[in-house]
Amino acid sequence: MTVNRRNFLIGTAAAAAQAGVAAALPNTPQSGAGAKPGSPASKRKPNIVIYHSDQFRWDFVGANGANSSTRTPNLDALAAAGTNFNHAVTNQPVCAPSRSVLLTGRYATETGVWRNGLALSQELPTIATELRNAGYTANYIGKWHLAAGSEAQGGGRGPVKAEHRGGFLDLWEGSNALEFSTHPYEGTIWDRDNKPITFKDEYRIDFLTDRAEKFLREKQEKPFLLVISQLEPHQQNDLNRMVGPNGSAERFVDAYVPPDLRAFPGDWHKQLPDYYGACESIDASVGRLRKVLSEEGLAENTIFVFMSDHGCHFMTRNTEYKRSTHNSSLRIPLLIDGPGFESARQIQEVVGIVHIAPTLLDAAGVTVPDSMKGKSLLPLVHDAKARAAWPNKELIQISESMTSRAIRTKDWTYCVADPTGATNTAASTNYHEYQLYDQRNDPYELVNLAGRKEYQETADELRGELKKLIVASGEPEPEIAPAKLYP
Repeated sequence: MTVNRRNFLIGTAAAAAQAGVAAALPNTPQSGAGAKPGSPASKRKPNIVIYHSDQFRWDFVGANGANSSTRTPNLDALAAAGTNFNHAVTNQPVCAPSRSVLLTGRYATETGVWRNGLALSQELPTIATELRNAGYTANYIGKWHLAAGSEAQGGGRGPVKAEHRGGFLDLWEGSNALEFSTHPYEGTIWDRDNKPITFKDEYRIDFLTDRAEKFLREKQEKPFLLVISQLEPHQQNDLNRMVGPNGSAERFVDAYVPPDLRAFPGDWHKQLPDYYGACESIDASVGRLRKVLSEEGLAENTIFVFMSDHGCHFMTRNTEYKRSTHNSSLRIPLLIDGPGFESARQIQEVVGIVHIAPTLLDAAGVTVPDSMKGKSLLPLVHDAKARAAWPNKELIQISESMTSRAIRTKDWTYCVADPTGATNTAASTNYHEYQLYDQRNDPYELVNLAGRKEYQETADELRGELKKLIVASGEPEPEIAPAKLYP
């Protein structure tokens, strides 16, 4: 594949369909420290870019085929050229805990960040520490959300000390709580010396994209990890609403309403136009950075990841936007292209965020530390036997809205909750069955089957599997009382 053809694939929406049959990009031989024999990195050490969008629903990526109004040509091209993990879920559907899972490959109750406002453990290896040990630089731009400080108490809203940056010790241009230190068209982030970087009269997505482009156009002496962490399409907290770029909401005033929202009250009728606009802007940002990678000769040796920390249910399932066990909270986009992932493939297995760090370390040829409980997803891309053997069982931990646990499989979502309604504890030893959804026949989760006699056998099986996952996550085995909602 020539560089010109790759530019064409990245830069146009029409190329998405053609990219699906594209051959893998050629490798350039290059040795690297920390590389395992026979791995992609034994030939070369790929750069890694993680583009992290906040609260971006899985079905707002056009390539996933579930939304007639979404406009994401650049994400569609990324999905068509690379690997689309079509059933990816978050292991904790709230901002900070999910980010801690992403970086450490462990569950939120193990990272020190089981709810917002807590600090990431400094004892755990992260993808940044491990890649730096293997000769990479680790660079971060945007929202962090993993230093201590409750937003409700006004803490954690400023710069982040170096020891609380999770190993991102090279380029640092971020804010712990970007939703408070910035607004859609103005604000402040801080550099590695905690000197302010301000912007005004530029949409926040574009400003952070500017900073990422600046980094990518500079000559890099070492392979690099770069995380771009956007706030959008998450709501602007102190405005209590989503804010798309100026003029974008008008284009989406009559946009498609996903079926999981239509059946419930919430604020989707007010928020969806701006949400669509923000998603469209995220897509344009991804396209811009992919174009820069191509122009700088970096595209063929860069693993590019697009993902989100959780989805958004627009107050249809509880009193805010996530923190529930429903697909609208749990399912996330996970698109990966670059060395090892140029497969033009959709992966249908259920995979969690906990697996992303081990996957990228594996793809870089870097040994995955024993502390990480996630597993590399690379075998799913290349090996039908690995796909057949994949367990398709992901543990979901819920905090803040309730203390609960869930298991997500291909066919079922089974959720249990602390019956006291406690929200101030990391875990419980006593749960009651709360929700059971049939993903095959009720993908929009309109009917809760918990407690129905005809599903008792299924609930019993899922209860046992959930207990195993809870114990594997480091928690004691809980008591789970069956639901008695139906006679």
